[in-house]
Amino acid sequence: MISEAQFQYEIDLTISNAIREDVGDGDHSSLACIPISAKGKAKLLVKDKGIIAGVEFAKKVFHYVDKELQVESFISDGQQVKYGDIVFNVNGSSQSILKAERLVLNAMQRMSAIATKTNCYVTLLEGTKTKILDTRKTTPGLRAAEKWAVKIGGGENHRFALYDMIMLKDNHIDFAGGITQAINKTKQYLKDTNRDLKIIVEARDLSEVSEILAAGQVYRILLDNFNFEDTKKAVKLIGDSCLTESSGGINEKTIRKYAECGVDFISSGALTHSIYNMDLSLKAV
Repeated sequence: MISEAQFQYEIDLTISNAIREDVGDGDHSSLACIPISAKGKAKLLVKDKGIIAGVEFAKKVFHYVDKELQVESFISDGQQVKYGDIVFNVNGSSQSILKAERLVLNAMQRMSAIATKTNCYVTLLEGTKTKILDTRKTTPGLRAAEKWAVKIGGGENHRFALYDMIMLKDNHIDFAGGITQAINKTKQYLKDTNRDLKIIVEARDLSEVSEILAAGQVYRILLDNFNFEDTKKAVKLIGDSCLTESSGGINEKTIRKYAECGVDFISSGALTHSIYNMDLSLKAV
C-alpha cells in the first residue's frame, strides 16, 4: 500500500479539486444575501442508522475552506449512529459553512454508507481468520476517501492503484501468453527496474493454481469465481506457499462460506460500488 504521507496527499487533492468543481469563482447564492461578516452555527444531523464515517474528512474540508471555522465533535468515525444523533457542530463564517456544506455532506454520506456495509461484512466474518478487502472499483476522484471509509468500517485496503502492487489478472495472463510467461516476465521487470512490489496472480481453476505455485515468488493467489469445493481444494494445495484471496460476486449470503474454506482474504467491489448513501443533513442552529 501507499505511505500515509501519500494517502494524505491524495485526500488533500480530493478536497481541493472538489471545492474547485463546486465553488468555481464564488458561491454567489451566499455572496448575494449573506454579509461577509455574518457568523453562524450548523449541526450535522443523522437521519439514518449505521456507522458514521468522514468526521475527520469534514474537519479537513472546513479547515481548507476557512481556517477560522471551529468544529465541536460529539461522535467519532467508526461509531454507531441512529436517527436524531448530532455528530458535530461547526461555528464561524456563515458564508464559509455554506461553501463547505455540499462537499462535507456528499463525502460523509458516501463514506458512512461504505463503512456501514464494510462493518456488516466484518461482522459476518467474526470467528474466522478471513479479512475483507476493498478493490479499485471506486468513484473516480474519491478513491482515497472511499478506502478510508473501508478502514473505518473495520475492513482492509487492497492495493491503492496500479502503481503500488503487481496484480496479474486474466487479461494480463492472456496477453502475456500464459501464467508462467506472465510471472517470469514480471519478476524480470521488477529486477530490471529495481522495484520491490508484491505480486498477486489470479487463478481461474485448480490447474492454474498449480502453475502459479510452480512459477513461485508470488505473494498471494486470487481465486476468482471458484465454487466452495474448489476453494477448499485450492487452499489445501497452496498451504503455506503464499496467501489466498477469494473474489467474484461474493455477497452477504456467501461470504461466511468462503471464509470457512480457509482463505486469508475476501475482496469485494460491492463495498464501494453498490451502496446507498446514509441520510445526513447540515442544519443551521
